[in-house]
Amino acid sequence: MEYAAIRHFADKRYCYAVEKGCFLIRLETKKGDVARVVLHTQDKYLPLKMMDTRQKQEMAHACSDNYIDYFECVVTIDLVCLRYFFEIEDTAGQITYYGNHDFYDECITDIEKMYDCPQNLREEELFELPAWAENKVLYQIFPSRFATDKQVSNEEWYQAPIGHKADLKGSLRGIINHLDYLKKLGVDILYMTPIFSSNSSHKYNIDDYYKIDPSFGDKADLKELVDRAHKLGMYVILDGVFNHTAVDFFAFRDIMENKEKSAYLDWYYIKEFPLVMEWGKKPNYKTFSYAGLMPKLNLQNKETADFVIDVASYWIRECDIDGWRLDVADEISHTFWKRFRREIKAVKRDVLIVGEIWHFAGDFLEGDEWDSVMNYQFARSVMDLVATQQMPVSAFVGNLNFMKGNLHRRLEGYLWNFIDTHDTERFLNSVHKDLKKQMLAASLQLLLPGMPMIYYGDEVGLEGGPDPDCRRGMLWEETRQNQSLLQYYQTLLRIRHEYPALTEGTVLEQYTDDDKGIFYCKRRLKDQQIIVIFHTKTGEQTLPGLEGRKNLVDGQPFRGTLGDYETVVLV
Repeated sequence: MEYAAIRHFADKRYCYAVEKGCFLIRLETKKGDVARVVLHTQDKYLPLKMMDTRQKQEMAHACSDNYIDYFECVVTIDLVCLRYFFEIEDTAGQITYYGNHDFYDECITDIEKMYDCPQNLREEELFELPAWAENKVLYQIFPSRFATDKQVSNEEWYQAPIGHKADLKGSLRGIINHLDYLKKLGVDILYMTPIFSSNSSHKYNIDDYYKIDPSFGDKADLKELVDRAHKLGMYVILDGVFNHTAVDFFAFRDIMENKEKSAYLDWYYIKEFPLVMEWGKKPNYKTFSYAGLMPKLNLQNKETADFVIDVASYWIRECDIDGWRLDVADEISHTFWKRFRREIKAVKRDVLIVGEIWHFAGDFLEGDEWDSVMNYQFARSVMDLVATQQMPVSAFVGNLNFMKGNLHRRLEGYLWNFIDTHDTERFLNSVHKDLKKQMLAASLQLLLPGMPMIYYGDEVGLEGGPDPDCRRGMLWEETRQNQSLLQYYQTLLRIRHEYPALTEGTVLEQYTDDDKGIFYCKRRLKDQQIIVIFHTKTGEQTLPGLEGRKNLVDGQPFRGTLGDYETVVLV
């Protein structure tokens, strides 16, 4: 037994309240090393001679990533404080007892050698997530390039490649005019990149956070957009650029004008004067990356933090938006995000808070900061599995399970699973315009648990290289759209909505076959049972025993074979 691989902490990652009186406890072990784990529990304060509160409970093997097995169980308690330890049996039959970070040959009887879980503390830290958002489908819109209500020639709108400065006159009114398209596609949530006053096409350098950029419209347009979306059963999430501002933002402009005498010095991280803002030179003040035109806000300064939280609250109150996606969120302190969550949830309790972070974000996802993240782990794994084909399908599933095993149980249905964004090359370009690979990536995105985020135009075959070419004008003319791809996206989204077993069901059977490139999963939810199979390679693969089942993707009986990069959903 590999003792060094056995891991547990009595904290919010390994021991937390699922609901009042109901707690999940998790243990990590080396993959394939442990055959059985039993959780031993007892009341901390009741002496055994007064009442024997000792109980034993078998822990289930919840999942495995590429290196670790995760064992979990849920215990029901009503006490002041729980004490517990683990009985671990390896595949050779050896048994050890693990409590309070030590191993013992005999069953633990000393409560000081056990782990400790105060019930009230954990219940007060309960992770409350907006129920409306779980497993919903997102659609990312780049407002300046998605749709317009103005006259723009085809030559201008469909220019390719496209640069940063191209003005396609995209607008909120244009988005409003296409809400029916999004509803028909199967979209639940609109996420728009920044819409506030800025001199760029991307709007990530904001000069006025209380003003919609005039090129997009005004506050009345945003109100109408949100209202119409809500009436269609959809939600609206805005992009919060709170890490940095434009140099034309009032506070930084005052610093440029008044230098050391500015009242806003503490709003930023200024090292010295004169300010170095020349292209190609490292700024002498903190910025986003080393972009001199995007100075970084100091959110440890109370006045700055007050301003940002007021902005976030203002748009919730004024336009009833449903959430914020937070730009460069991992470069802002935990202290600020804890306050941010408390104060904007006080304005609207079920508002969704999602951080942009390009790596694992467990420390931001413990229930007191963000509700979710953009799942770059998923995006990279799809890229390595489908585009570069450098990852076997077992490792792909292992990466999904790493997130599942290291985050709160409920977060699986809230992770933003995407294959491309406004920051990346279009996935279709990454696979050299291979539509079968695009369809496989889409099926992985749309048929697994989480919040799939479709980047505008992916569903109709919009192409684009790295930023800024990934931000081309949306393909609105049907002759320019790939209609078969659009129909495929619509079909998958219809299946997702009609069969919640895909995302919420209990896994009855799951396996991968690296040689065949097969990922098989059977799930059940109440009376609904469904099988989804992804074939991640070229060639034909036979799956005997499943012939005749209805394939929801093409509506035909399954022949028992899978073609190149094909996905089937069987009932």
